[in-house]
Amino acid sequence: MSALTGLLDLLDLERVEQDIFRGRSMHSVVPRVFGGQVAAQALVAACRTVPEGRLPHSLHAYFLRPGDPGAPIVYTVDRIRDGRSFTTRRVVAVQHGQPVFHLSASCQAYEEGLEHQEPMPEAPDPETLPTADEAMPRYAEFFRDPGAPERLLRARAAVDMRYVEEPPFASAGRPRAPRSQVWFRTDGKLDGTRDDPTLHLCLATYVSDMTLLDSVLLAHGRGGWAVGDVVGASLDHAMWFHRPFRADEWLLYDQESPTAQGGRGLGKGRIFTRDGRLVVSVIQEGVVRVPREEQ
Repeated sequence: MSALTGLLDLLDLERVEQDIFRGRSMHSVVPRVFGGQVAAQALVAACRTVPEGRLPHSLHAYFLRPGDPGAPIVYTVDRIRDGRSFTTRRVVAVQHGQPVFHLSASCQAYEEGLEHQEPMPEAPDPETLPTADEAMPRYAEFFRDPGAPERLLRARAAVDMRYVEEPPFASAGRPRAPRSQVWFRTDGKLDGTRDDPTLHLCLATYVSDMTLLDSVLLAHGRGGWAVGDVVGASLDHAMWFHRPFRADEWLLYDQESPTAQGGRGLGKGRIFTRDGRLVVSVIQEGVVRVPREEQ
């Protein structure tokens, strides 16, 4: 089974009751459920209760507890409102009898309206950049755990992700401007019954949590969780979906960090299609702490 097939199966939740769904987890770089996974699965659950023709335009979420990757996650959907143009849903993800994640999502029927957007920033063509498989051997020396690079590759195998500049785990000890760019697309095309607009949004939600705090790390010359020179986790996550896009075509994830303080760092991201359309905006705050032995 390909990694992409595995990811698509992961997002194909089991329906337990009308508004109750169950999902499983996949391996992660850290010993807890990957935040992008639970966010994407919660969005899938919400969308399965929404009238046909209405797609998510925004989501707002909080990560409450570390998820247990060895246990199923139950998603309960609350049908907050069905209006003439907008539909609102709230989803609670539960493990071992406790909520681990909350998500609110708003969906809208398509309509015409005023349009403008920020211009796409400059970035090299994705085909000119090395793949993760090509680049990772160059970075192996930066990881304290020899097995970490392989775990990182496995965790991201379903996504073809290419850094424009060196990732934080190759920049440890060398502070840089708090900005990062990554090209990404699914590692394979979506077709048949799985090619629907909702799935593309959920896949972008999954990927959006992979690198958003990179810019926080870069500002302080920290390599990140996989390297072990910070301790951290996502706290909240917000996304706005502006225009249609395909997750199996190249998307530029332009990310920056305006501030870090109090053991927390803020990341902002914009996702553009290759032809320059702004399709998603993302904001996340996360815990970013130095290890206790450094304090």
